[in-house]
Amino acid sequence: MATWNSRGLRGSTLEEFINRTNERYLAGNLALIQKVPTPITPITIDKETRHITLAYFDQKSTVDYIGAVQGIPVCFDAKECHTDTFPLQNVHEHQVVFMQNFERQGGISFLLISFTHRDEIYYLRLKRLEEFIKRAKDGGRKSFRYEELEAGYFLPKSGGVLVPYLDILKKDILDRD
Repeated sequence: MATWNSRGLRGSTLEEFINRTNERYLAGNLALIQKVPTPITPITIDKETRHITLAYFDQKSTVDYIGAVQGIPVCFDAKECHTDTFPLQNVHEHQVVFMQNFERQGGISFLLISFTHRDEIYYLRLKRLEEFIKRAKDGGRKSFRYEELEAGYFLPKSGGVLVPYLDILKKDILDRD
């Protein structure tokens, strides 16, 4: 189990940007996407303030976000990467299984990966993630490199939206047909 003050809060800046983006999408009646609360097990609670002072992250959460975009079920996870190599161990098997099951039910699953050192965000389709995972299981790299990513799935810079993923989601939908 990860402790409350450990690596579990990495990516919180990206998640804050996504939360603000989702508020804008909701205000514009474009999407209803909610942050999935991270399940924790409280260990110590301050009796005066009733605040949790020590807790552990539960092992199996699903994805960070779930909702609907114009009637299409969507789920995704947010990840940060500080180099040009993304370790596949950063995506847990239970998350992949959840996303696969979600797609079997007609939804769309993906990762949003912030390459922080490049100030770029990438939309990684589940299908492409599965290809990287298969390669690793077959004895290949246990990561993927920035150069291996599909050029058309980087999020465009937008003046009004912090993480403008809807246009790339639309491209993903069109590419599936």
